[in-house]
Amino acid sequence: MELLGAYWAEHWIFAIILLGTIAFIAGFVDSIAGGGGLFLVPGFLLVGLPPQVALGQEKLVSTLGTLAAIRNFLVNSKMVWKVALVGVPFSLLGAYLGANLIVSIPQETVGKIILTLIPFGILIFLTPKDRPVQEHVLSHGMLFTVVPLTCLVIGFYDGFFGPGTGSMFIIAFHYLLKMDLVSSSANSKTFNFASNIGALVAFVIAGKVIYLLALPLVACNILGNHLGSALAIRKGNDVVRKALVFSMLCLFASLGVKYLA
Repeated sequence: MELLGAYWAEHWIFAIILLGTIAFIAGFVDSIAGGGGLFLVPGFLLVGLPPQVALGQEKLVSTLGTLAAIRNFLVNSKMVWKVALVGVPFSLLGAYLGANLIVSIPQETVGKIILTLIPFGILIFLTPKDRPVQEHVLSHGMLFTVVPLTCLVIGFYDGFFGPGTGSMFIIAFHYLLKMDLVSSSANSKTFNFASNIGALVAFVIAGKVIYLLALPLVACNILGNHLGSALAIRKGNDVVRKALVFSMLCLFASLGVKYLA
């Protein structure tokens, strides 16, 4: 716990309780509408972790937590497999390249980059996602050009920064591939998992992950992902919209605490 801020290192139990609560909320919201990193990264910064370590911790927690959501979507047949199989390798590659770039930048600069990109993540998160769509019928051209390019670009963003990635995938699938919101959310989990893995490998190699701190947070994030994805499947698109509003309120609160601190 030596990387925590002075206050939080002395009160590390409270730090874990706080981060565990944030990890649960992040998993719950992320499984429905994406954007879990918009809770986790500010949370890790709040307790004093260096910026690159905060990004590495977010990747470890999100990677394992996302498995619970993927399981629920698989069991309920919400995955569009031909899209997933084509896009996963490009998500992996993009995230690995993005993470390799961010770990090579000085920590002071990374902190400024994070604060600059958070508003961008918020804007992506707030972009309307509820237009009417038809059933997803993809041409070969769309499948082998739009899907790889989308996954490569968003994967790079995920590795370089991360928060808002799930929402970006949902928006892309909903608007470009004309999937309904629940199917878009299901497939976004697959690509988000792949990009998390790609970025996590780079952060692990660079020594930017604290495994002991991550263990309880992973459990909280998995529980949040499980409950959130089950709710999305049961309630449909309406719960996605409500989750977006709720998550934004929580995000602004966490950023306010960070700035006041």
